[in-house]
Parts: sequence; C-alpha cells; structure tokens
Amino acid sequence: MEKTWRWFGRTDKITLPMLRQIGVEGIVTALHDVPLGEVWPREAIRDLREFIESYGLRWSVVESLPVTETIKYGGPDRDQQIEIYKQSLRNLAAEGIRTVCYNFMPVLDWARTDLLHPNDDGSSNLYFSYAEFAYFDIYILKRDGARQDWARFRFPAGVGQGRDVLAEVDALAREMTPQREHKLVENIVIKTQGFVSGNFREDDEAPIEKFRQFLSLYQGIDKASLRENMKYFLQAIMPVCDECDINMCVHPDDPPIEILGLPRIVRTADDIRWLLDAVPNPHNGLTFCAGSLSAGAYNDVVAMAREFAPRTHFVHLRSCHIFPNGDFTEASHLGGRADLVELCKIFRPTLPFRVDHGRTMLGDETRGYNAGYSFLGRMYAMAQMQGVLAALAHESH
Repeated sequence: MEKTWRWFGRTDKITLPMLRQIGVEGIVTALHDVPLGEVWPREAIRDLREFIESYGLRWSVVESLPVTETIKYGGPDRDQQIEIYKQSLRNLAAEGIRTVCYNFMPVLDWARTDLLHPNDDGSSNLYFSYAEFAYFDIYILKRDGARQDWARFRFPAGVGQGRDVLAEVDALAREMTPQREHKLVENIVIKTQGFVSGNFREDDEAPIEKFRQFLSLYQGIDKASLRENMKYFLQAIMPVCDECDINMCVHPDDPPIEILGLPRIVRTADDIRWLLDAVPNPHNGLTFCAGSLSAGAYNDVVAMAREFAPRTHFVHLRSCHIFPNGDFTEASHLGGRADLVELCKIFRPTLPFRVDHGRTMLGDETRGYNAGYSFLGRMYAMAQMQGVLAALAHESH
C-alpha cells in the first residue's frame, strides 16, 4: 500500500523534507487557500503539485475538495456549485490527480470534545464525551429541540446501558465555568474545523451564531432528503469522473451518530450499501476510515472492509476504543476495535493509505500542530503500520 500523509500546505509546521525522511511516498492535501465554493485553478494545482514533486514526493490524494452546504441541503445555487465542483475535478485530472476524498456531513466535518485527553503513558488522544457534547448542544448552542433529542437518545446494544446523559448534562451545568465552555467551543467548532477549508475559521468572532445559521439551513431536511441530495450530486459529477478517470471516495460520518438534529447518511454498512447501489458507477467509491467506523459499536469493521474493498479507493488506518459508557477515544493503531492488521490483509497493495489521528506525544502538544495531526504520534503510528505491511509481505513469499 502506498504510504501517504495528510499535509496542510506550505504553512504546515510539518514540512515535506521531514516527511520524506520518515518514508512518506504520497501527499494527501488540498488547496486550503481557495475560498469555499470557488473553482480550484489549474495553475494553482500545478504549482502545488510541482512543489510537492520537487521534494521527491507525489500528490496522491485530494483531501478534501469540499462539498458546499448548498449542495448538501439542496439550495437554490446547488447546480451552479456543482458546475464549479466539476471544473475543479477537470483541473485536478489535467494535472494527474485522480483520487478525491470528500464528505457529505452537514455543517460539522468531524467532532470531538477533548483534543488532549490524557493516556496512562503520558501521551494524549482525541476523545468524544456524549455528556459534554450534549451540554454543548443544549446549554451553549441552545438548539431548539436539543433536550428532547437527547432524552430520546439510545446507545447501541452493548454500551452505555442505563446511562442517563441528560442527568450528566445537568450535573455539568451546575459546575461549568466560562473557561470550560470556551474550551468546548474551541474543541468542537474552531480547532477541529478551522484548518480543513470548511465552514469555520480560527479567527471567527461569533462561531456559535454562525453555527446556528448553518443549522437553520437544514430545517426540514431528513435522512431521505439528504440521501437524495447526495445522489443528485454524484449523478451530476459521474460523467466528469468517467471522462477524467477520477475516483470519488466519500469519508464516513465522524462520529457515526446522528448529532445536532442533523441526518447522517454514511455511518453504517446499510448506509454504504445504499450509497454504492444508488450510483453504481465504479468511480463512486469509499474512503474506508477504520477510525470513524470503529467509533460505532454497531459496525463490524473487518466485515465491512471485506464487503466494500472492491469500491474502496483510499484507506484511513486508525482505530477507536469504545468505553463501557459509550464514550470513545482514538486507540493505539495496533489496538481498538478496527483490527488494522486484518484490514491491511484485505485491502489491495496499490491503494493509498494514511495513518490518521495519531496520539500527541513527546512534546507534540507544544508545536502548534493541527488537532489530531501530530508529527511524532503519527510517525509512530506509521512505523507500526509499516511493520505490519512488511510482516504481511514476508508471509506472502
């Protein structure tokens, strides 16, 4: 499998010479300076590709070419935005870049409540607390219907049995401080979204009000509506994908649960079957993110990898551990629910993969890296995966 690394462009504190030294072959990146909803110019794509190649690397995967909210909820300028998207695809293909990872998650790209959750060994990981996220929804965002939604929330079988999330939320409210509230907003909205060319920036002055505005766009949009909007988008771009031989690979919802009253449509095996059957073109495929999928207790990650391997174009190797109360954290790349060793056996050798959401360790937290994208933690994870791949290659001879 091709060893790739998510890199955030020339301003990334992790440089291309650093990546070449640790054995990275392909770069996963995007034009982070192009405003959301605008065409990616071919000249800018070429400039970045040539910059990457000047260090002996290749631009292997785009992550992400963002799908604007208006495409997701079916706004009045949806068709215009789809035409812009198609032109960006043509420009990427003209420069030899033909694998595009994207997501169809409304408003939030991904969500965690703690970005530096301590581990027993002194490192830290990303963490998702249902009680803290529900507190954000009910007490900070003050979303209409939030309390009723959390009253109806049920954990999947095997975790969180007997847990009263609302009681925990109200207990949190009695001890919450402005500083802790500010940290929750930073973790959920700013530090996890501001660097991914998404809806929020790190310098947004009123992120909660902006958040509410985005949520209002989805009034009346249920799971069936969002599915139809995704099908509409994919059917519209498939002729360009056929013409340019571009593989579109959707990233699963992260976390794979319904949150903030928004529908989620890429979180289970049934969801993925629907997606691949609704648009059966082989260019319509999957980013198999083992971490996102393993955060759902109902997902058999290995079985899903076997079933969907023929339509998988890109792999994220990471794993989550779910605690008995239902909360989850990023696990060691050799632990957790995902069984990354078995996944490396399943996916074909030509696929690009990247390790994802490595632990923060040995001073990573002081160096200003993007949340979830440490250097030493990801290098450690990549070394683990390289060892797995080498052992599997040895066994096959």
